This record gives sequence, C-alpha cells and structure tokens, in this order.
Amino acid sequence: MKQILQNLGSGKTELTEIPCPAPGPQDVIVRTSRTLVSPGTERMLVEFGRAGFIGKARQQPERVREVLNKMRTNGIAPTLEAVFHKLGQPLPLGYCNVGQVLETGGLVEGFAVEDRVVSNGHHAEAVCVGKNMCAKIPDTVSDDAAAFTVLGAIALQGVRLAKPTLGETFVVSGLGLIGLITVQILRANGCRVIGLDYSASRLELARRYGAETVQLGDSVDPVAAVSAMIGHSVGGVDGVLITAATTSNDPVSHAAKMSRKRGRIILVGVAGLELSRADFYEKELTFQVSCSYGPGRYDPDYETAGFDYPPGFVRWTEQRNFEAVLGLMACGQLDVSDMMTDRFDIDQAEEAYEALANASAETLGILLTYRTAEDLPEADLRAPNVAVPAQEKRAENGPAIAMIGAGNHTARTLGPAFKKAGAQLHTIVSQAGISGTTVARQLGFANSSTDFEAVLTDPDVNIVVISTRHDLHADQVCAALGAGKHVFIEKPLALTHDELDRIEAATAAAPHLQVMVGFNRRFAPQVEKMKSLIRAKGAPIAVSMNINAGAIPADHWTQDRKIGGGRIIGEACHFLDLARDMMGSRIADAQIMAMDTPTRDSVAISLRGEDGSLSTIQYLANGPQSLPKERFEVFCGGQALYLDNFRHLRGYNWKGFSRMRQWRQDKGHAACAHAFIEAVRKGDPTPIPASEMFEVSRLSIDLAERIA
Repeated sequence: MKQILQNLGSGKTELTEIPCPAPGPQDVIVRTSRTLVSPGTERMLVEFGRAGFIGKARQQPERVREVLNKMRTNGIAPTLEAVFHKLGQPLPLGYCNVGQVLETGGLVEGFAVEDRVVSNGHHAEAVCVGKNMCAKIPDTVSDDAAAFTVLGAIALQGVRLAKPTLGETFVVSGLGLIGLITVQILRANGCRVIGLDYSASRLELARRYGAETVQLGDSVDPVAAVSAMIGHSVGGVDGVLITAATTSNDPVSHAAKMSRKRGRIILVGVAGLELSRADFYEKELTFQVSCSYGPGRYDPDYETAGFDYPPGFVRWTEQRNFEAVLGLMACGQLDVSDMMTDRFDIDQAEEAYEALANASAETLGILLTYRTAEDLPEADLRAPNVAVPAQEKRAENGPAIAMIGAGNHTARTLGPAFKKAGAQLHTIVSQAGISGTTVARQLGFANSSTDFEAVLTDPDVNIVVISTRHDLHADQVCAALGAGKHVFIEKPLALTHDELDRIEAATAAAPHLQVMVGFNRRFAPQVEKMKSLIRAKGAPIAVSMNINAGAIPADHWTQDRKIGGGRIIGEACHFLDLARDMMGSRIADAQIMAMDTPTRDSVAISLRGEDGSLSTIQYLANGPQSLPKERFEVFCGGQALYLDNFRHLRGYNWKGFSRMRQWRQDKGHAACAHAFIEAVRKGDPTPIPASEMFEVSRLSIDLAERIA
C-alpha cells in the first residue's frame, strides 16, 4: 500500500510502499477513500523541511539549546549524528481521513466491516487508528464533505471553549478552512459573526455563510472597524476566536482591545503571545488555548487503550466532536462544498504538496483520492510484507535476523550493531509499517513487515531480535523459542516473576537455542579493560555507580508498571548487571531506598557479593541534563579506576596503566551483538550465562516491588 511521507531533513515529499498496518485490540483498520490536506499544519511541515539548517534552527531555538547541551556532555560527533538521524526520519503526513472499515481489533465495539468512518488517520491507502478516533459517517454526508470533519472538530472545540449564547457577537480572526467552519458553527449557535482576513475571496465566502466582514490591510484598524460595526451598547464583542497562523502578537492584542469586559478570547490557531497585562487586567478577560479536537487528545488511555470518558462528566470528547460535526453536515448547518478547491489522486502526491507550498489565498481544501477495490484488490492492500530494494550489498553468510520493533533505539543503535556484526538483515517488523520500512531502507533489511507470526514460520530466519514495548517481551520470547529461533532481547527480559518463570521454562525446553538479554555495558571496551585489571588482582572490589538518568514524566509509558515496568526494571537493570559482572560473584544481599517522589525513580541501591565485594548504585532522575550521564568508580587493593561517561577511563596506582580514552562513547552495543552472533554461528555458550541473566532480572523485579 502507498503512504505519503515527509522528510524533514531534505524537505522531500514522497509516496512510499509500506506493509499494511496490524491492528491492536482497540484499533480499527480503515481502507481510505479520501483525505484532506491541512493547509496550516502540513504546509508548515513542508516549509520547515525545505528550510536550510539555519532556517530550521531559527524556527526551533529551544532545540538548538538542547543540541548544544548534548554536545557538551556526549561530544560533537555523536550529537550531530543524532540530529541528522532525527531529521532523516520520514514523517507521516495527514490527519483528516475517510474510508471503510476493513478490520476491527478484538476489543472494538460499535464498528463493523464496511462501515464508512472518518478518523485522524494519515494520507495512506490503509490506516490503523484507535476506536475512539473514529466516527461513523451518516448516509447523507459524502466522502468529500466528511474529509473536513477533523478540521471541523478543531473549530468546534474552540467554539465550545468560547461558550457562545444566542444573540452574542463573536469575531473570527483568520478565515482559512478552520476559520470558515468556525463562522458557520457560531451562526448555528445563533451568534452574530464578524470575520477578519486579508483575502477578498475568503471574506466573500464568509459572507455567504452569514458573517459580516472586515478586510485587513496596512491602512485598516481592525479594532476601530469592529467597534463601528457593533456600536457601543455593550462595550465590545463578546468573544474572539483566533484561527489565524502567524508569529505576530497583533491578533491577540486586537482581540483584547475589541472585547467587552469579561469577554472570551480563544486561540485555536497560532499567534504571538507577548500579551499586554493592562489589556487583560482592566477588562478581566478570559484567554484560553484550544487543544486540537477536544478532550482525549494526546491521552494514551483514551486514544490507544480505548478508555472513554463518561458523558456525564465529559460530554464532548474528540470522538463525540467528530460525530457532532458530521451531524451539522447531515442537517445542512455546515456546508463545506465551496471549500473544496483542488483535487489530486494519491499518485500525484508530490504535485499536491507543490500546490500546497505555492498556494494562493484562494486555495482552501486540497482533497486526495485513492484507488478503489477494482484498482487495488483487498489482498494486495492487506499485504503485510514489502520487499525493500537493496541500497548496498547485503551480508550473505551470517545468521539471518528478524528485528521486532523499529523504534529509535533499533534504528540508531541495535540495528547498526547487528549489521556491523555480520548478520543477514532479513526482516524488520513494526506495527504500523512506516518505521519498519524507514529503518529497512536505512540499514539494508531485505523486507519490512507487520506480521510477527510470519517471521516465526519463516525457515530462513535464524534469530529473532526483540526491541518492542516491555510488556510484549515475555510472550514474544516464548513464541520465538517455541518456533525454534535463537533470541536476543533488548532489556528487560520480563516484568514479573511469572513471566520470568515462563521464559525460564521455555529456555530449558530448548537448550540448543541461544537466549540473551542486551546487557551491553559489560561488553564496552573500557569496561572490559577494567575487568581485566580487577580479575588480575583476585580481591574483593567496591563499585560506585552514579547514573544521572534524567526525568521522565509520570505518564510516560516506561513509568507504567504494567506496560514499561518502571525505570528500575526497564533501565536500572543495566547497572545491576554491570555490578554483578564486575564483582564476578552472585549477589548475596541487596537493598534499595527511593526518594519520596510520585515516580519513585530516584533510588540508591546497595549490593553485596558472595565474595565480599560491594556495589552502590545511585540511579537519579533529579539531575541536570548538562551533567554526564554515567560515572563509575572501582576500588580494589589500594588501586582505583574511574570511568567517565564511557569516554575517559583513568587508573590510579596501576602498574602499566593510567588512562584509556575514546573519541566517542562506546557502551558496548556492537561488541554485545557481535558476541551473540558469533556464539550462534559457532554453537558456543551464550556470552551472558543464563544463570546471571535470570539472577539480575529477578533482582530488578524484587527491588522494584520493594519501592512500589
């Protein structure tokens, strides 16, 4: 199937073949018939992509500061590599989608195959969206009109925040698509509406919808013009909805000056926010920024997990706003027919976005149309696998891997590590198909897929590399072992003791298969040097680790114990493994203390090995980003080692060793992947003994439970 992607680095808009997405339990798969190009958001993304690096920096100065801080701690080369990688990630465009339901997830109710629906899906021939992001289309509403629903919901949410009442007067500042829809919704509420814009054609359209208008220009004072229109009986308009997109402060300033006492100003679009306190203070004005389609937006529980808000407490969610907009269309109170100014076929995507970039004020709604079932049979549309043309010669002799998960860590670290290790890059699997196809093209995977089960039955795949969400690890590990595949798992191995028991049983049942967790730090060259010095002493050691992990919001998925496991299981396990490996003996005792914070992710851990070695781990989320992330000290028999952020290793009182420098960080990812691939190739024992892998995994779960 085809999907439109935007490269933020080059500015190129391209039509790409990707596999059909796979639905989750709360998802709906939709075959697209129409999408609407957003003249605001998408034009901004295209212009950002086409800007040079200086232009990009000027548009996002806060990102520049982040880059400079990262350079100070990680070095110039790794930072620039990260920046170029980020800019090289294609971005899926579009959020106004109309089509027919192809499939529903197992927990979806209220939608059936062949239902016509609107959603916030991308510009793609098939999209996967959460059930709460879909709404059924009434029979009397055409696909063309329904494509305006999502933009209509943005306008409707702004109107809801303004709380208009019958007979009030509102100004709509900016008469693009959202502004023109806002005019009609306010008129349906019985309000007098005054529209402001520079374009004569848009003002004419607003007048057709029942608005009075003011054409902006250098010689026009919008405050005076509006005041002259309404008189002085109430002292100003009741409210202003700003639907323009500008960096100027004028729209907000003008809105405040033309409003009556206790008037309402709602920012739906984008405007400068250098406000005058006097304008707002004297009139006790209300100013509010509207968030997209309404309540539920950006809430993963609502959009992904499928939990709805009770109507008795949240009457209008984003889904119910979709339904309300469709209802206005069905009864004739919202007419978008005059806003459809351009139409392109999906194969003309580049032409459509060129038209968007060069659009005049007369350009409003750009519709994209898609292949029908006659042109693209469902079997072809639903194909879960896409062959990716080779950009370079692929490895042919190493074990063949299937990479499950195509996130940032896979793209930048894990995938390149296995490629460097000589593995055959057979298939990469992702749920949506976009990220998998992108990584496949970047690294040289032969196939991009959305079908995990197909990988398990593919006789050409020797190894399954798992880099997915943490709650999926246990099931995927057991399934891969059951299918006779070697398994490499990016940490953590599991989230609960029950999951560990299942994996341990599956491992015991397949002793001929390699199973290894990606505890890469024990393979770092500087750590290997430290261990060689320590082992030669043959004495107990004391290890001190200071981890400036940085803050992660409490609502981030990694903090969720059921999904991410929390940061002790999901991240601090790395340092438990490193301490275990450095001490070289089983852990006899472990203690943990946590700071009294909501996330409980700033902790001090104390370990004692059976040989008398000690280790303390301070894993902290309350430090500054400017401080290096990882520092280790080892004391042993009157000597010491100090490792700073995997770049500078210094030895104190070691005969023949004083320092080891790295020009860039090396945390052992490549060496870890190489060790695993070689063990599979030669049939050697797993580089990390299973006993240590399970010991550390069980300990991380135990420690997390103690501070829960």
